[in-house]
Amino acid sequence: MSLQDELTAVQHCLDDLVRTVGRLERSLAQLRETDSAPEPLAPDGHADPVDGVITITEAPYDTALWTDSDDEGLGVRGRHAP
Repeated sequence: MSLQDELTAVQHCLDDLVRTVGRLERSLAQLRETDSAPEPLAPDGHADPVDGVITITEAPYDTALWTDSDDEGLGVRGRHAP
């Protein structure tokens, strides 16, 4: 490779770097705008979980959720563990 070819290759790499940095700057600006926006609400009116954290309320659960369920490995209702 001649010196001119190497300089051309370096210039192409620098141009790619400038384009990539520009895209990153635009992405960061969009993320900053999104971060300052109000937190979206889920259909039930509660905030969506942030970073996988789910808040559990102190309200009692609906007992219908537990109908026909087994007790943590103890088997069928009405039976007792040995």
